[in-house]
Amino acid sequence: MENFLNAFALISNFVLVPAIAYGSQLALGALGVTLVFAILRFSNFAHGDTMAFGTMITILVTWWFQSIGISLGPLPTALLALPFGIVACAGYLLLSDRLVYRFYRKQRAEPVVYLIASVGLMFVTNGLVRFIIGPDDQRFADGERFIIRAREFKRITGLSEGITIKVSQGITVVTMILVVVALFWFLNKTRSGKAMRAYSDNEDLALLSGINPDRVVAITWILAAALATIAGTLYGLDKSYKPFTYFQLLLPIFAAAIVGGLGNPVGAIAGGFVIAFSEIFVTYAYKKFASYVLPDEWSTGGLLQLLSTDYKFAVSFMILLLVLLFRPTGIFKGTGV
Repeated sequence: MENFLNAFALISNFVLVPAIAYGSQLALGALGVTLVFAILRFSNFAHGDTMAFGTMITILVTWWFQSIGISLGPLPTALLALPFGIVACAGYLLLSDRLVYRFYRKQRAEPVVYLIASVGLMFVTNGLVRFIIGPDDQRFADGERFIIRAREFKRITGLSEGITIKVSQGITVVTMILVVVALFWFLNKTRSGKAMRAYSDNEDLALLSGINPDRVVAITWILAAALATIAGTLYGLDKSYKPFTYFQLLLPIFAAAIVGGLGNPVGAIAGGFVIAFSEIFVTYAYKKFASYVLPDEWSTGGLLQLLSTDYKFAVSFMILLLVLLFRPTGIFKGTGV
């Protein structure tokens, strides 16, 4: 029995806990993608670098707060700086919409035109972020690092394997739950949210009903900025901040949105966890886990690892490919917000 408990602690420490935190970050990122797709009807390829931009502003404000002695004690100071990042990111997206997307919207351009424009904006944003904060890793986390350490867990339980839960992981999960609840409440209970849903279902009928399209578009970009900044900041706190990493995150975020059902918020959340668990399960080395659950005579010298962690994003690509081939609508059929 002790071996199975050790095996569970081991898999929890290296697979379950990281996957839940990573899945929460992908879910928030995918929500931003699916919201823009459902309301504005195009795939926003600049979303990953939008996350990098919002997080960059949050980091700069965090460093300023740290320099003047403002902190949250055991919690990261970045939580205080987060509203500033959201406001700056929202302003940047609204400016981008006015300078880029509004022209094509008036021309009623095809979705592929928006997509190409978003790719151009992606490179502009990426260059801007690198120019301001640099291309290297940036550390900005402070406060307590752990909720529980493996050593403490071993002492309490008497097991050989411990479970470590970082403060950033706990904050990620709690924040994701609060943001999702707030978003669904906004979309279903407020007048603006209902207007967005109507605009998503039938744009022409919504306009005939007196809904202001410019207001709907502005609210959509503000929500996308908030989701991107929160997701990017949580990812940076949990791991580290590097602009190119957010460019790479675009693949698993889009995979999460499409796997769940592009345009469906519930699907975006489910897809985020599907992608996160798949990436971590496939790239984890199960040698030590097998030593607890299998007889000694079955032991092997190999790592029992399906793929190296270097191919983590390839897992997202393969899942995305399979879904597009066999179920293009995703787990939850993409139906809009």
